[in-house]
Formats: sequence, C-alpha cells, structure tokens
Amino acid sequence: MNNNNTVINATSDGFHTMDELYHHRTMLFAVICNQNKSLAWKSKLHSDGTMYEDYFIAGIDTPNGQFTYHQKMIYWDLFKVPAIAHAPGWDGHTSKDVNRLMSLKVCGCESDPKTLNLF
Repeated sequence: MNNNNTVINATSDGFHTMDELYHHRTMLFAVICNQNKSLAWKSKLHSDGTMYEDYFIAGIDTPNGQFTYHQKMIYWDLFKVPAIAHAPGWDGHTSKDVNRLMSLKVCGCESDPKTLNLF
C-alpha cells in the first residue's frame, strides 16, 4: 500500500476511520446477504471475466433491482451465499441505489424505499 492509501484509509471524521467504515459496510452487507441467501450471490469474476486483484463481488437481487459491493478476498467466507462462476451483468446501479436494499422484506420491514431520499 502506498502512502496516499494509508492516509486515506486512516482519515477520520473524529469517530471512525475509512477502514472502519468499509469494515462496517462489509459486515452489514454480509448480514443482509446471509439473511436473503435465495436472492444473494458472490463471484470471483465480473460477467465479462475480469476482476480487481484480491477482490470479489457480492450481490443481491432485490425487488427494486440489483445491488452489489466489491469485497476484499479476506471476506469471501463471511458471505454464506451461493458462489457463481460469473456475476450477473451489471444493471447500471450506483451507490445512490442503496435504497434498493430497503425493498427486501427482512424482519417485517415495511419502509418504502421510494419515499427515502437519503442522497
């Protein structure tokens, strides 16, 4: 890791570093995927056969569309979901589509993701 990445990863808002926040995101997404195994998947390759070094992609097909995160390989076993040869084709989602996760019926959640405007 070069010095620029070290500085970015150690950057803090006074409460959490970037490294901590990415770790939290990974843990939370793993819970969502593991509680929705029939909708979730993980793959070491994108649909076109490429992948970033030391990463995999984990995804879930929500009622409102796909949502994915690239994850460090050290977290592969944390995601107890089906491993597939190639990830499905990207549907164009971005980080602004995180509200798609609210369309999952987990623990009786009745929130309407269309009414949430977090970004």
